Amino acid sequence: MKESQSLTNNLLMEVDFLSNRLRNIKQSYKTTENKALKGRLFTETKNIFNRVKEIYKIAELLNKNNGKINFSNLLFEITKRTLNENKFESNLFFL
Repeated sequence: MKESQSLTNNLLMEVDFLSNRLRNIKQSYKTTENKALKGRLFTETKNIFNRVKEIYKIAELLNKNNGKINFSNLLFEITKRTLNENKFESNLFFL
């Protein structure tokens, strides 16, 4: 698959936005007592996590350059870290 730097850059920006949104949601979840809001935050977190997984699959396809440093490798690494960060903190919603 031929890499498009514009597409890769857009996905990088989206992953950055989504990972920041996940951090904000987790902070809001910790500080709120409203059950309805907690439910909406939980649903939004699941949707964001699913989108990051989709981007991760795209990054895997783009990351076929044998260790060359480029945007697709960066995208792959950032999505992997975002997914791992969310897995470690997933028990937040089951307190």
